Amino acid sequence: MSTPLAEVLDGQHAADLRKAARALLRESLLLARGPHADSFRLVRRHAAELREWFDRNTGWSLHVDGETARLRRTPGTLTDPTHPAHEAGRAAAPFTRRRYVLLCLALAVLERGEAQTALGRLADQVVLEAAAPELAAAGIRFTLDERDERLDLAAVVRLLIRLGVLRRIAGDEDAYVSGVGDALYDVERRVLAGLLATPRGPSLVQATGFEDRLAEITAETALDSDELRFRAIRHTLTRRLLDDPVLYYDELTEAERAYLTRQRGFLTARVTELTGLVPEVRAEGIAMVDPDDDLTDLRMPEQGTRGHATLLLAEHLAAAEGPVTIAALRQRARELAVEHAGFWAKTAKEPGAEEWLVAQAVDRLVALGLVTLRTGAVVARPALARYAVGDPVVRDPAGDPPRPGRTPRR
Repeated sequence: MSTPLAEVLDGQHAADLRKAARALLRESLLLARGPHADSFRLVRRHAAELREWFDRNTGWSLHVDGETARLRRTPGTLTDPTHPAHEAGRAAAPFTRRRYVLLCLALAVLERGEAQTALGRLADQVVLEAAAPELAAAGIRFTLDERDERLDLAAVVRLLIRLGVLRRIAGDEDAYVSGVGDALYDVERRVLAGLLATPRGPSLVQATGFEDRLAEITAETALDSDELRFRAIRHTLTRRLLDDPVLYYDELTEAERAYLTRQRGFLTARVTELTGLVPEVRAEGIAMVDPDDDLTDLRMPEQGTRGHATLLLAEHLAAAEGPVTIAALRQRARELAVEHAGFWAKTAKEPGAEEWLVAQAVDRLVALGLVTLRTGAVVARPALARYAVGDPVVRDPAGDPPRPGRTPRR
């Protein structure tokens, strides 16, 4: 029998709504032109439903106009430094403190500037801004005298190009870094105006310390009733389910744990309905697993020498009894480099290679919520058990007693 037309249309609507939501979770700023144009059109078509869902469940606001779609996201936790900005692509180096400062200064300059700018002119204005006494007192120095400083500014500009704030008209950043050329850009003021995602403008913040300023700039409605407090908890938990690799119960406040105990099924069902993420609920916490594997900035496992080394070190940590020292991990990395010499990059066997193999592996495992760092040691978190190798029971079809075997255990 043929499927009724109404069911077909409802199914297509739900599928398109899910695609639009996932597009916003991958890229919180979508433009009507460029590589995300199709996603932008989907988001614009379903803007009303998406706006209502994100506002009710996360407290994030969605702004959509004829050129941009901007989901203003605030993280569920403000203390996670493991997912920094990158120049472009996942393989690029993460932003340093100086790059973040330069990004803020560049945005301030562009906000007051004209519709077009050259990289050299932007650099001169950023140097002037960086000379402010407040920045000097904070240890920030930027003069363009060093090549590293020009590389940092070029990285900031490439990020702004990727975000759509700048559109390159002529030239390139490499020529500027080398001192043999310049670059010209159009400034997309509508995109620039939508970048700020905080509920309060930086100029309104009165606090002085970094943590206090961060808390003040992200502060929302005063929680003066039970309804508002429960809504704030729902927003925080849903944000963490969407953003964090694992939501551990021991990281929650008592009020958050109590709310999650009562509303866990409702919260995870709402997230699954919109995004297609599947809840994996364990005694220690919840992970929203993505069957399509495209809503993450970090994958595990990953291809290549680094990815294979990380997977094998994760297996080693999962099997360990208690914390494992960094020195012991480096020794294990040296052993693995010998065992897999025919498959790994030649540089993995060079003296000192174990240091960067372990450093990159630990950084990834921390960012994925699989381990934590203590002084000189790495401690496995419960979710790392999915990468352990155990001795399962293999049943013989003939009915003989079970035989031991080895297979990955989730």
